[in-house]
Amino acid sequence: MSAKNGSIKLIAGNSNPVLAKAIADGLGLNLTKGVVRRFADMEIFVEIQENVRGSDAFILQSTSYPANDHLMELLIITDALRRSSARRITAVIPYFGYARQDRRSGSRTPISAKLVANLITQAGVDRVMTLDLHAGQIQGFFDIPTDNLFASPVMVRDIKGRFDLANVMVVSPDVGGVVRARGLAKRINTPLAIIDKRRERPGESEVMNVIGDVAGYTCILVDDIVDSGGTLVNAADALLTHGAKDVYAYITHGVLSGGAVTRVTSSRLKELVITDSIQPTEAVRSAPNIRTLSIADLIAEAIGRTAAEESVSSLFD
Repeated sequence: MSAKNGSIKLIAGNSNPVLAKAIADGLGLNLTKGVVRRFADMEIFVEIQENVRGSDAFILQSTSYPANDHLMELLIITDALRRSSARRITAVIPYFGYARQDRRSGSRTPISAKLVANLITQAGVDRVMTLDLHAGQIQGFFDIPTDNLFASPVMVRDIKGRFDLANVMVVSPDVGGVVRARGLAKRINTPLAIIDKRRERPGESEVMNVIGDVAGYTCILVDDIVDSGGTLVNAADALLTHGAKDVYAYITHGVLSGGAVTRVTSSRLKELVITDSIQPTEAVRSAPNIRTLSIADLIAEAIGRTAAEESVSSLFD
């Protein structure tokens, strides 16, 4: 495959080499030869080992753990490509770290998502492609074209193949995720419920109120990020207490930090389904109730359309 104006070059950082290889295979291309390594003091060094002059370059790099290292890799790869005369540089960031810091949470606090967007732009990126941003307004933090892809087509196919939709109810684990959950419920034509969580007093545990009648339904919790897993586990308990038959969760980004995997495996959650936007750890791969869906084909299709100057949004119509 070639771009409309110049050849496609795929350059992978160290964040998710398995996904990068799968995306390259989906496009029928080889990853561009390059080196991303550390000096003895952990300073990052990048060398692109192929000619990229005049090419349409796509950097494949999630800013997942360790977020700062992977972000610096992205910035330095961008600079290397810019100084090597790549015609256009697109940062493909399946998981955009710092996205949860999209507003001031209190006095004298940063908006780190905007700062990171500025860093990426100033490094020389011409376009950004990402997946299920934590908040849609982050697209506006970039002063360059930004495509926010959605994992919902991948999830919808999986749900339709595994469940009797007549007995399924989609559930948002909090009020902030209602728009995302409603969109999935509309795609599979199922009812919607909402978890309303609140802390009545400081020091007391959260109270989970279920808005909607979930009794007898197989409930599917939908969200963009699972980190500690606490909210997810508590939401599953609340749904089962209110009569749900089983509880599954479909979450785009499996951050799963700290003891999250143990928390999920020991919970009443039937299954947690995540994508490979973040490379799964060995603990995630061996967990009996955690399953991974690949978003490689989705991203490959979006890259192909971008290179050919075709519509990307039509992928989700």
